[in-house]
Amino acid sequence: MEFLPISWRLQGKQALVVGGGDVALRKGRLLHRSGAVLSVVAPDVCDELRHLVAEGQGHLRERPFDAADLAGSSLVICATDDSAVNAQIADLAAAENIPVNVVDNPSLGDFIFPAIVDRSPVLISISSSGASPVLARKLRSQLESTLPARWGRLADLMAKFRQPLKDKLDNVGARRLFWEQALDSPIVEKVLAGKDSEAEVLLAEAIDSADSDKLSQGEVYLVGAGPGDPDLLTFRALRLLQKADVVLYDRLVGKGIVDLARRDAEMVYVGKARDKHALPQDNINELLVHYARQGKKVCRLKGGDPFIFGRGGEEIDLIVQEGINFQVVPGITAASGCAAYGGIPLTHRDHAQSVRFVTGHRQDGTVTLDWEHLVSETETVVFYMGLVGLRQICDQLMAHGRKGDTPIALVSRGTTDLQEVITGTLATLPDDIEGREIHAPTLIIVGSVVSLHPKFGWFK
Repeated sequence: MEFLPISWRLQGKQALVVGGGDVALRKGRLLHRSGAVLSVVAPDVCDELRHLVAEGQGHLRERPFDAADLAGSSLVICATDDSAVNAQIADLAAAENIPVNVVDNPSLGDFIFPAIVDRSPVLISISSSGASPVLARKLRSQLESTLPARWGRLADLMAKFRQPLKDKLDNVGARRLFWEQALDSPIVEKVLAGKDSEAEVLLAEAIDSADSDKLSQGEVYLVGAGPGDPDLLTFRALRLLQKADVVLYDRLVGKGIVDLARRDAEMVYVGKARDKHALPQDNINELLVHYARQGKKVCRLKGGDPFIFGRGGEEIDLIVQEGINFQVVPGITAASGCAAYGGIPLTHRDHAQSVRFVTGHRQDGTVTLDWEHLVSETETVVFYMGLVGLRQICDQLMAHGRKGDTPIALVSRGTTDLQEVITGTLATLPDDIEGREIHAPTLIIVGSVVSLHPKFGWFK
């Protein structure tokens, strides 16, 4: 993150704009709306910018910039059409420790202007860190079309009832949970429909009946994070992740997904690398109960789907025994996600009429599977956690009747920007990858559907 997004109170503070054209005007409009006192310096100033200065009782100097113009300024905007002049002003401002913005050259300044979605008092800022203002404006236009204009009215209503709720509930966690529930209630629709008085009545009634003990009951969310790409997270998974007070996550959950959690949530890494867990499974189960018993909302974030080789059943078992409320949110399992991103349909009427998911994780140094039922030519077999046992998997399949020229794919870090798909046959793939550095997590797909990868592979 190159720039820290902050909200800056500028009411009554002097903002110096050097420049009088269209670019200076755009910055001047934003500063005027924020309540800043405009000070404009330029030989030629457009009429609208003049008007903004006068309306805000600012200062207009129709001449070239002078270093003395910096006096009393809380920030400086360099918006002339001369890059050398802009750079000179930026240096002078830096020497005076005054934050400066250099239009069209963010590297010379301290801050940049984001694209803004204004639903005052709700503001959404969108920035490309100066890389592409056009992209930021494009994202803004998309948000503008999806966010109702009355969101600001909703924020005002919540502000009005903050103190009454505080008087009712002295627990800050209970108050946060109350507002989360209120935002999922008919109160929101009343405000968006313009029925503010009805919304006030509903909110007052909800506060009157609010119960701190009920709001503070712990709960566990067992959430499937999918195979890696954050875009594959479900809406429900995202909502519960951002609601959680504590998040337990493992190695298979991508950083982009972990970063979606609430900033103030407690993040607990539990490892789960092959044969090297940061915490044993029993300890993870106990941690879920421990945090829930404290009245916290606990998200157990798991790669793929919790109930497909995710040991979700084991984790829920203790929660059920302890009588703790829980939810299970399915995720896109690795087989489905990696196959789709690898251009390998798991079923295809010309290749496979069924698919089987099995674990290739070794126990006591061996891969113990029902090999006789894994050799059908019309079935795709997907092995989870099979990288270390790849050679044994291939040998056993061939020993039990699968042909040596059967196509096989090894998918590494599937659905992410680092995805790699290595194809071969049962007879050749183990030797092909000998000595190569293969990054986990990996998935193995066996069957003639793998032959479609060169044709259907789309994700690079």
